[in-house]
Amino acid sequence: MKDKIVAKATEMFLKFGFKSVTMDDIANDMGISKKTIYKYFINKEVLVIESTSTVHQHVIDTIASIVEKNYNPVEENFEIRKIFEGIFQSADASPLYQLKKHYPDIYKLVMDKEEHECFQYMRHNIQRGIEQGYYRENLDLENSMRFYWTLIMHINETTMLEKDAKKLELAALCYHTRAIGTEKGIQELEKQLSINT
Repeated sequence: MKDKIVAKATEMFLKFGFKSVTMDDIANDMGISKKTIYKYFINKEVLVIESTSTVHQHVIDTIASIVEKNYNPVEENFEIRKIFEGIFQSADASPLYQLKKHYPDIYKLVMDKEEHECFQYMRHNIQRGIEQGYYRENLDLENSMRFYWTLIMHINETTMLEKDAKKLELAALCYHTRAIGTEKGIQELEKQLSINT
């Protein structure tokens, strides 16, 4: 039952927002009593933590499965971008924006984990890109990762509507790829843009 509650809460939080969904809403949607939810979760904050952990693990597992498919590094970034669109497609408001605004302590916990995992992925992507000739050999790897991460986080922390965040994220991905790309990398970027937009 606990896992079912987390799954339903996660679905509702992503669709309607962390703040607006109440324990009553979750109980009513599941056809159970609120008392049943409180049997497993002492308060809503604990349920939000569980839900964000579930989303985080899903994202990390899916990124790992895409990395295993051995796309070229530019294409890999576009494939990973599709994951996030799939996860958040029903959301009107940006989930990270809401989380930061209404649950700043939980947001910090999530972002600390997210940064560590995402930096590992980005480092691997850039190193492969250099080896395969998509990214420039002389680039500053650590600063390239940090600049891109900062752009993406700023977009998600300050953009209220998810559809606006998606447009800006694509612009950030293009900016990042053009900043570190070789001619081969830019050509692949243009190819991906023609396929994916």
